Amino acid sequence: MKVGVPTEIKSQEGRVAITPAGVREFTSHDHQVLIESGAGLGSTITDEEFRAAGATVIGTADEVWGESELILKVKEPIAAEYRRMRQGQVLFTYLHLAAGRDCTQALLERGVTGIAYETVQNADGSLPLLAPMSEVAGRLAPQVGAYHLMRGAAGAGGGGRGVLMGGVSGVYPAKVVVIGAGVAGMNAASIALGMQAEVLLLDKNIERLRQADRIYRGHLQTVASNTYEVERAVADADLVIGAVLVPGAKAPTLISNELVSQMLPGSVLVDIAIDQGGCFEDSHPTTHADPTYRVHDSVFYCVANMPGGVPHTSTFALTNVTLPYAVNLADRGWRQALAADPALAAGLNTYDGRVTYPSVAEAHDLELLPLEKVLA
Repeated sequence: MKVGVPTEIKSQEGRVAITPAGVREFTSHDHQVLIESGAGLGSTITDEEFRAAGATVIGTADEVWGESELILKVKEPIAAEYRRMRQGQVLFTYLHLAAGRDCTQALLERGVTGIAYETVQNADGSLPLLAPMSEVAGRLAPQVGAYHLMRGAAGAGGGGRGVLMGGVSGVYPAKVVVIGAGVAGMNAASIALGMQAEVLLLDKNIERLRQADRIYRGHLQTVASNTYEVERAVADADLVIGAVLVPGAKAPTLISNELVSQMLPGSVLVDIAIDQGGCFEDSHPTTHADPTYRVHDSVFYCVANMPGGVPHTSTFALTNVTLPYAVNLADRGWRQALAADPALAAGLNTYDGRVTYPSVAEAHDLELLPLEKVLA
């Protein structure tokens, strides 16, 4: 099978969907890997390294898309890429379709078989292809939050409260509220604790909170999440990190515009859930080049590809988990691969002009084609 890897063209996105080790794995299975020239440079991987591993490096994205049966990407296609997609082509990438009407429509119109990293789901409910980027985003969130709490922080949102995360002797540290105790939230809490902030972790799942208590042994506070407790928690927070996830669905709105108006002046809100529409009412996607904006007197950071800011780490973390699934798709063909692996089958979002993932169909009021019928 011809496997194509184009350069990511989303703003400030330096990740790439394959490494030289991945190329070697595909070629050892007698597949051909076509990589757009320069695709790996953002992750400090050169064309020469890809060639040495057995890839064919070609000049343009049009050639990669045009010649490949299976396309591997990191982020969902953007408008400039829609025309390159074609009927029956398999696209394996993050899609986040519940929050992306235009991309959903493009995949349907072009008849693409879209398999989303973020909805590949194990029997225990875990999301193996989302987890590594949730780790990265979670660990980044306190770092970017700490920066934007500084008075002189760059960005349209301006500076924050001028609070140091860990405080100093005789001065209170920053109060950090993390909403969501999944992979991203737990990693955010861990880093915030490491920066010596005061950390409050909220989640509806009491067992997750028990797990956090066992790990951190009283070094953070855990609170059962509900409207009342969220309002109490954020009222005097310096930094709020939104890390909620409903697999494949649009994120719930947990912090309203009215609530933001009551927060401390210069407080910072980091929305890790922005890829799925965001969990704050006023959230809208931003970029690494222009990451923040102001709502009332608070700073919002809503970069939709946070791990793209550390592409070397993120590329290797991502491809460590995506590669076995991608090779399976190439070896068996997508239909047999999905039929044999229920976790991978859960990743199918679009097929032959139809939506196959329930949350995406619901988000856009589209008819659902059940997965069982696709694989029958």
